[in-house]
Amino acid sequence: MKAIINGRLLLPNMEGDFRVMEDMALLYDERIERIIDMDEVEAEAGIDEVHDAHGLFVSPGFINVHVHGACGWDVMDAAEEALPAIGRYLARTGVVSWLATTMTAGEDAVHAAFERVRSAMRMTPEGARVLGVHMEGPFISKAYKGAQAEEAIVRADYDWIESFEDVVRIVTLAPEELDGKYTFIDRCRDAGILVSIGHSSADYGTALEVIEKHGVTHITHCFNAMSGLHQRHPGIVGAALDTKANCELIADNIHVDPAAQRILYHAKEGRNIILVTDSMRAAGMGSGVFELGGQEVTVRGTRAELADGTLAGSVLAMNEAVRNFAQTTRAPIERVVEMVTRTPAEELGIYEETGSLEEEKRADLTLFDDELNIAATIVGGHLSYIAAPDALDGEWRNRE
Repeated sequence: MKAIINGRLLLPNMEGDFRVMEDMALLYDERIERIIDMDEVEAEAGIDEVHDAHGLFVSPGFINVHVHGACGWDVMDAAEEALPAIGRYLARTGVVSWLATTMTAGEDAVHAAFERVRSAMRMTPEGARVLGVHMEGPFISKAYKGAQAEEAIVRADYDWIESFEDVVRIVTLAPEELDGKYTFIDRCRDAGILVSIGHSSADYGTALEVIEKHGVTHITHCFNAMSGLHQRHPGIVGAALDTKANCELIADNIHVDPAAQRILYHAKEGRNIILVTDSMRAAGMGSGVFELGGQEVTVRGTRAELADGTLAGSVLAMNEAVRNFAQTTRAPIERVVEMVTRTPAEELGIYEETGSLEEEKRADLTLFDDELNIAATIVGGHLSYIAAPDALDGEWRNRE
């Protein structure tokens, strides 16, 4: 059993809200064994390793529900190396679990990606654990296609996912394209698949109907690629602000102005917000020319664009998203961390396993400093990333 001492632990209180606790030690193997007072560590039997966190935050591991790619790889790539490589990169950003996000493409290409994710889900993770698929398209609106391929957009058809109910966790769609017939959404809900509104021109009434009457709980990259908030036409953004739907937010300060981020934070009272990266293969690669969904993407600094200037995913890292949102809103770090741990875990139905530091949950941990630099990421009790061999006391090393 291992122990982490001298860290600032983000622990849930009786209501489940996170708080910063010092003078506590976390004991773990593959699961969290105990959380005890620091003065009890020396008397605790069975501890083989003690690691001094030197005042770092010790957090539940981050969960990213919207990732297309990173480090030169994309979820749609056929190469076996793609998903493990993305997972290793994500661990460097504090992520322990992620949803591999597919692009709008033909059925064969999408199903091939599903099969690769299914295989990855069965393997011991080399970095962040693949939880399944976020299917972003092809059931979207051509009017708000963003960087998705228009020629591959089709009407929602459950046959696309019926054989992959064990893999698909979120489906993004445009509800107005269903012409008021929501059988597809109902079947997804019955199968435990979350439906998200995104890439959509739906009006407020349509969005509200599927949220309140058909169990839609999720908004894909809120504000982006959707009908906006107007005083006479509140749109999807209005429905997002007016309900308890969980709102993804790309907090790179490019996709969404900081003022709009603050408005979302206050309107939602700090709840029902899920920070995502929507990162594409250029993440971690620097400036250059890359590809997304068969389209050329130019990255200049932190901005990724198609030739016509359309934003094409991001090169954002999850720890940067947490840092940006905390700075933009001045929200306490414990509340912002909930947006990448507790909230997505609860929505995905995995909060009994991960998403908070509690006894018997998986030892999915992220250690970071006050500037949100990641010091170490631990996935199921195994070290997946460490910033430097001497970042923490003990014999930790990066996983090969």
